[in-house]
Amino acid sequence: MDKLTKKEEEVMKILWKLQKGFVKDILAEFPDPKPPYNTISSMVRILQEKGIVGYKQYGNTYEYFPLLTKEAYRKRYMKAFISDYFDDSFSKAVAAFIEEEPLDQQEIAEILKIIKSK
Repeated sequence: MDKLTKKEEEVMKILWKLQKGFVKDILAEFPDPKPPYNTISSMVRILQEKGIVGYKQYGNTYEYFPLLTKEAYRKRYMKAFISDYFDDSFSKAVAAFIEEEPLDQQEIAEILKIIKSK
């Protein structure tokens, strides 16, 4: 699975939040100015064709729901991100994040706790 486009991610974030919804429900969650209805409808159909979104049909209306969980997507994306930008090195990735945003003692303690539990 390829990384989702920004627009696809926006739609998926809304579907993950709603758990299921019609195009009008998804559109209602977008901030103003809202994209056109047809744009969201097309995006959802593309996600459905990619096997990321499923649907239930009610006559001529479709209710969509995510087939891919947010957690599963995050894991795939993070693995690819670390591979592409940090030579498959988790420690290089963590070091880069720490250089960009210094951590306080509580955050360091939380990270160490997570590492020790693995």
